[in-house]
Amino acid sequence: MLNISKSSIRESVWSESYTSLSEVKNNLARRFFFKLIIVLFLVVVVMLFLPWTQNIQSKGYVTTLRPDERPQTIQNTIPGKIEKWYVQEGDLVSKGDTILYLTEVKTEYFDPNLIERTKEQVEAKAGGINAYENKLKALDNQIHSLNDLQKLKIRTIDNKVKQSQLQVSTDSASWEAAKIDLRTAKERLARQEEMYEQGLISLTALETRRLKLQETKAKAIEKENKYGLSVNMYINTLIEQDQVISEFAEKISDVESKRSTAGSELYNGLSEMAKMKNQLANYEMRQDFYYVLAPRDGFITQAVQAGIGENIKENTPIITILPEHWTKAVEIYVDPIDLPLIKKGNEVMFLFDGWPNIVFTGWPELTYGTFPGTVKAIDYNISPNGKYRILIEESTTKPWPDEVRVGSGARGVALLNRVPVWYELWRQLNGFPPDYYTNQNESNNDEQKGKK
Repeated sequence: MLNISKSSIRESVWSESYTSLSEVKNNLARRFFFKLIIVLFLVVVVMLFLPWTQNIQSKGYVTTLRPDERPQTIQNTIPGKIEKWYVQEGDLVSKGDTILYLTEVKTEYFDPNLIERTKEQVEAKAGGINAYENKLKALDNQIHSLNDLQKLKIRTIDNKVKQSQLQVSTDSASWEAAKIDLRTAKERLARQEEMYEQGLISLTALETRRLKLQETKAKAIEKENKYGLSVNMYINTLIEQDQVISEFAEKISDVESKRSTAGSELYNGLSEMAKMKNQLANYEMRQDFYYVLAPRDGFITQAVQAGIGENIKENTPIITILPEHWTKAVEIYVDPIDLPLIKKGNEVMFLFDGWPNIVFTGWPELTYGTFPGTVKAIDYNISPNGKYRILIEESTTKPWPDEVRVGSGARGVALLNRVPVWYELWRQLNGFPPDYYTNQNESNNDEQKGKK
């Protein structure tokens, strides 16, 4: 019957006379197979017209919504040597709690009485500044005294100059009178000599007149000398006046020079004292930095530095702290071709590591073990991996598990438009991006707002 042998008996046997042969030939299996094929074809055709939810899938990690709630490292401000730890990993600390204690490693800070000695230097410098201030006051008083004395001296010299001028005027008048007397005496002697030659007067009278002329000449010479002395005295008084002015100007300039030097030393002292005060404040604040404190409430998660006696530089990460309370979020990365399809407020379903789930990406209503989220932020700059970063916050409809920790893996499924299955297959085969999703209610609202 199977026609396996080369010697066939088909021509020798009349198959229509045997019903069993016809029954075997028309078996039910063949008819059932054809019916099954037809049913499967109809099912596939029906399924092609079933609704399918377009989606974008991407892997991501659990993070925090606010940047200040993310894990951070605690750093030391000054270099030092680890002396003592006050916490261990897993501890819950409050803001201001001591994490560890450091000791100095720089020789210039080894002095245990460094602050007290610096204060003494500041006080000594303050005393020197007070001395300079007193010196400035004394020099100012000396300058005022010299100015007053100069004014008094100039007044005295002015009086002497006036007296000398009057004396010169008096002596000049006396000299002029003496010259007149001398000229008169000479005229009288000439007349007396004529009278003597005529015999009108005696020789004694003539000699008396000659003696009178000599006396008058002597007085005239005396008045002339006195006038010359008065003029010289007047000139000397003027010279003395200029000398006094120059002398006091020199004294005042010398005192002002000393005052300028003292003022410069005072300002230098003030500058040095300001530097010393700044240094003192730095020393006092440096002692506060020996204790590394917790910047906020949180859990100690990982110690980067360990050991007692280990030297660390400034701004070295020491330990990691995670805030006690934080807002859950997930960051995922999407391809640039899918970025225009993601908008703020879009819904994203997540599958977290460690939670059982059954996923039907095309029929999200049948999915089990997923948690919804809402798109909160989209980066404007592309990431180094060539994709764009999307930040999704926790949805209020179904809270995320409390056991989810920062850094846990999450797979996001962004729900887009609902289309027939045949359309989705056609799109996938052609490599087209998913349809841009627009909610019908949102479209109606936008149209109403445009009309208004």
